[in-house]
Amino acid sequence: MRIVRGETCPLPTDPVLAEAATAFNEAGAWAQVVDHEWRLVYMTDDIRLSNGRLQELVPLPVGARYFSAEALDVMLGWSGGMWSIDAFRTAFRAVAGWAVADAPGGVEEVRGYLDPRLEDFAEGSIDYSTAQTYAVPVQYNAGGVAVMVSMTALRLRGADGRIAGTAFIAKPAAGMSVLGTMAGAGDLRHFVRVQRVARPARRSAAILFGDLEGSSPLSRRLSAGGYFRFGRRLVRSADQIVIEAGGVVGRHAGDGVVAYFLTQDAGSESAAARACIQAMQALREAAGDIAVRSDLDPADVVMRFGLHWGATLHVGQIITVARAEVNALGDEVKEAARIEACATGGRALASKALVERLDQLDADALGIELERVSYVALADLPTATEKARRDAPSIAVCDV
Repeated sequence: MRIVRGETCPLPTDPVLAEAATAFNEAGAWAQVVDHEWRLVYMTDDIRLSNGRLQELVPLPVGARYFSAEALDVMLGWSGGMWSIDAFRTAFRAVAGWAVADAPGGVEEVRGYLDPRLEDFAEGSIDYSTAQTYAVPVQYNAGGVAVMVSMTALRLRGADGRIAGTAFIAKPAAGMSVLGTMAGAGDLRHFVRVQRVARPARRSAAILFGDLEGSSPLSRRLSAGGYFRFGRRLVRSADQIVIEAGGVVGRHAGDGVVAYFLTQDAGSESAAARACIQAMQALREAAGDIAVRSDLDPADVVMRFGLHWGATLHVGQIITVARAEVNALGDEVKEAARIEACATGGRALASKALVERLDQLDADALGIELERVSYVALADLPTATEKARRDAPSIAVCDV
């Protein structure tokens, strides 16, 4: 047995298995391949990432008999904790007939390498089918609740008809009509960024809060359907702008926009701060276009913004049975909300902590003269809210 860590699994030496493995990996499938002796010879990057909580390619016991104790001990120790002994027991029961059919020594040979925790299968007839689908329970959500994963097992044969091995292709139990709708509406770049924060941790980021002013009068003027269409255009446009700027979309609340521009994605604090300001500028411009498309006066669609810097935000995914989103916790998040609430009249207020993250090159690109910026304490603004005076009175801000 060879343990492969942190790298794409080497291709099997058998050309039939290598061809299948390459195809599965290029497709981004959850797939694994065993040879005709039921030795594990390949797993795709995507299934290994999923078992590593999207943070690592989990170690792989290449060459071990797939249902042996040495293989199961490695796989049950994966950081993602998806698999249980019950899941492997279910999987083995489904394909035990194939394992026996491939073993020259029949049942006794299989028993010789089988993990004792699985040795409760019925000794039925040898199975000569070529494909089958079965379901196994795994823990693939943050709540640790078992969900069903569909496994399709396929016999792989050479040109001479010999059994070269078996492939296992997995997918969530949801049908492709559901999965396709969810993935098709998204942006792959954002999915990648969200994966990077799957595990909550301290991260630095620029924070953007935006909100639509006068939303209540607008909702009363428009029909319910008309206001829904307007809101959908606004949210879709905002999300796309944040993604184009390199950010991560935060939670949606009413007509509000929350986004984070992480240093780890942007490459530097200055780049993250610049991306945040550029996203705000694009959102402000898009508001007028959305108004026109919604048969509204651009003066009726005005957004206010609060931009801030979070040095030690706790950022991560929140996944429930009904939704998945990225959220951040930290004092700076509350402060960003307070800054935004004070930016009435369509202003964009940025904190000194954010602006002074900009290096000269990024400041010049934004048209900001760093040496001439003048700041004012949030509590001293005529538009300061009671909450701003209470929670963030000394935060220095400027118009951007």
